[in-house]
Amino acid sequence: MKNFPTLRDWIDDLAEHDLLTIAKPGLSLNFELAALAHRLDGEKATFFPEPSGHAIPVVSGIMSNRPWIARAMGVDEKGILKKYQEAVSSPLPCKVVPKSNAKVQEVVHQGPIDLAALLPAPVHNEHDGGAYITAGLLISANPKTGKQNVSINRCQLQGGNKMGVSVSSRDTGAFLAESERQGKPMPITIVIGVDVMTLLASQALVGQDQDELEVAGALHGQPLEVVKSISNDLMIPAQAEIAIEGFFVPGVREPEGPFGEFTQYYGPKGERFVIEITTVTHRKSPLFHTIIGGGTEHLMLGAVPREASFLTNMQRVFPNVLNVHLPKGGVGRYHLIVQIKKIYEGSAKNIIFSALSMHHDVKMVVVVDEDIDIYNAAEVDWAIATRFQADKDLVLESNCRASKLDPTSRGGIGAKLGIDATKPLDAKPEQFLRIKVPGAAELNLEQVTQKINATRWRESLAHAQVKPSS
Repeated sequence: MKNFPTLRDWIDDLAEHDLLTIAKPGLSLNFELAALAHRLDGEKATFFPEPSGHAIPVVSGIMSNRPWIARAMGVDEKGILKKYQEAVSSPLPCKVVPKSNAKVQEVVHQGPIDLAALLPAPVHNEHDGGAYITAGLLISANPKTGKQNVSINRCQLQGGNKMGVSVSSRDTGAFLAESERQGKPMPITIVIGVDVMTLLASQALVGQDQDELEVAGALHGQPLEVVKSISNDLMIPAQAEIAIEGFFVPGVREPEGPFGEFTQYYGPKGERFVIEITTVTHRKSPLFHTIIGGGTEHLMLGAVPREASFLTNMQRVFPNVLNVHLPKGGVGRYHLIVQIKKIYEGSAKNIIFSALSMHHDVKMVVVVDEDIDIYNAAEVDWAIATRFQADKDLVLESNCRASKLDPTSRGGIGAKLGIDATKPLDAKPEQFLRIKVPGAAELNLEQVTQKINATRWRESLAHAQVKPSS
């Protein structure tokens, strides 16, 4: 298994596989950078030298394809969720290294800090409220226990050393509530440019006092190297590119947004938490990672960890659940496909109820049989078309907790839908017998086709003359 201990190692691998495009120097941070990354979304990552003349280059789209994630994890695509499940269940404590061994602290900035001048934060979507840090791991600690939490939050540069932050993380929100109750600022460090396993681990759905950096170590197969932040006690990935240290200002809210979200709509402008920055550290020649709001990288980073968590929780109760998938068409959050080995009638509906309760974001669940490829949207649609009847296979519940970013929800209240697209167990064998052309899957195309220009097809007509019968 090839390991990628830093972001740079992974970018090298993308380049070796012809999956990296290098932009012309000087593309604008305002929309132009995002436009190119968006055009190549899911096909290639993009490296931007000197964006808007800035010395720090930007990279985007590094995890925008499921096969890439599999290769980074050292497994095939079918093994992604199993490896992630194992990492969550068997985390590895981090390895603390001294500052001298921490690349992320090679250069230190303190005193008056102008984030916009220091960092090449882009403006992505047309109506975004400004420049954003979108791939920063926000590291905080439980004020009661000191245990760390990692999340990704959209951070809008507000001028000088201030950022407006939309806090959607359950744990970070709870920590903030407790800090404000005590009237104390809450220390944070935002880390940009981490290795891809740490990026994936940051989205793990784990208990409140489980540090996601320990999940990162398990994904690597060895403890993650961390170093103490310069101005607070938070431990951060030592080989990252950039670290931004500061604190949430208690009791202060200022306008933030709009921002292009995973829904591919805008998260609205609102009064949000404010962070003041005291220290910035980075490598001698740092690299800035940005995630285009609503792009495939954004969706994949949320989907894969959730799939692993959902699968673990569901298999505890329903061992016949084989696999789950949060498809791109459901923005990697709202639609869940569940593949089962059907044993009992009615079990699909029980599984639907369980799946809908996994997370408030899930608004539709489709349960299919084991012969359906859940990563193929056409297969899933076919299962619904041929194995589902609305009068008996539909589950519908209203007034449930839902995603506040869903534009159809009513302040986070919405409906839940379940579809049982499985075959009845008592069906006659011929009723659901799938058509199959013998030998099609095994056919060697090189052995049965000619390597000639297809425009020469008419030449075959000379050999196709049929004499009239006498």
